[in-house]
Amino acid sequence: WRARRRRACSAPSSATASPPSPPGRSSAPPPQAERRVTCQATRTLSSLVDALFNRRSRDDSLESNPRRLRPGKVSPRLTVPSHIQRPPYVNSRQRPQMNDGPEIHDEKGIECMRASGKLAAQVLKFAGTLVNPGITTDEIDKAVHQMIIDNGAYPSPLGYCGFPKSVCTSVNECICHGIPDSRPLEDGDIINIDVTVYLNGYHGDTSATFLCGDVDDEAKKLVQVTKESLDKAISICAPGVEINRIGRTIQDHADKFKYGVVQQFVGHGVGKVFHAEPAVLHFREQ
Repeated sequence: WRARRRRACSAPSSATASPPSPPGRSSAPPPQAERRVTCQATRTLSSLVDALFNRRSRDDSLESNPRRLRPGKVSPRLTVPSHIQRPPYVNSRQRPQMNDGPEIHDEKGIECMRASGKLAAQVLKFAGTLVNPGITTDEIDKAVHQMIIDNGAYPSPLGYCGFPKSVCTSVNECICHGIPDSRPLEDGDIINIDVTVYLNGYHGDTSATFLCGDVDDEAKKLVQVTKESLDKAISICAPGVEINRIGRTIQDHADKFKYGVVQQFVGHGVGKVFHAEPAVLHFREQ
């Protein structure tokens, strides 16, 4: 059952998706009666999603009454020292800033991007070492939060559209942007950890999927093929390459193994803005 649900819900494990789910919501598909409400809430989160929303079809192919993740208790929001620079959306009732087009970084901007990206990668690597049966995603969140602020950065998810935590932890069939809580990881789980840091005015954003304990072969294969899809897509990126080749490359590889690609979320640009243009589709699209 677990492997079947993972296949149905698999998405590139290191692709960055937009935006985080509202606090208290499961990423599992809601009942039909609730689906319209969920979709309406999603519309308000970012213009990046607004632009793509009408091109998406609702996925009714999953079981009509699927088993769902059971959320644990969410602990109080962690604090950030006052001297650390905050993104503009923190403590603001305004919608997060969106750019009008792709941001072209100058030499200084690229230097800042490398610094924030390097820190995000270091935090992600550290978070992966914590993945073991028995640890809670809340404990992972606390450790990630501490490492980020110790390095003078702000955890970008914290306060973004009301998101209550400093990292996204998505276990098993949760596609992305899971909220850390009191649920302990179990032997055989897979977990995506999505880390974003805000350092010197720039966001660094990365994620990966980790294996917890003794994971079955089918789940291992899913994670491996997903990572291969990502790596193949990265390898074709270069100036002048049409951006839709990214999605074609990912889906071409996934198709070889008869895996689906989640179309409800997209990749995005990143820089001074957390979720920026362009929208990067990780599925085949003209």
